[in-house]
Amino acid sequence: MFECAVCGFKQSRTDLIDEVFRVDDDYVLVQGIPAQVCGRCGEQSFSLETADSVRRAVAGGIPPLRSVEMRVFAFDPEEVSGATNI
Repeated sequence: MFECAVCGFKQSRTDLIDEVFRVDDDYVLVQGIPAQVCGRCGEQSFSLETADSVRRAVAGGIPPLRSVEMRVFAFDPEEVSGATNI
């Protein structure tokens, strides 16, 4: 039975999601991961089997579909207009 680890809500939906993972100094995007998504807060969670499959895939078990360039930014609240303190 599902229970959200963030908000405790007990209803979820199954969805396919995309997630970025950091592997050493690289970032990889895995698309179409089956996940449970909390019906209240949207928190996403994977089964242990799915998490293990993702780990094997990004460790070199499956060749990537393609590579893309990614822009990288460092957050600086003084450079971003309208930023607020959290």
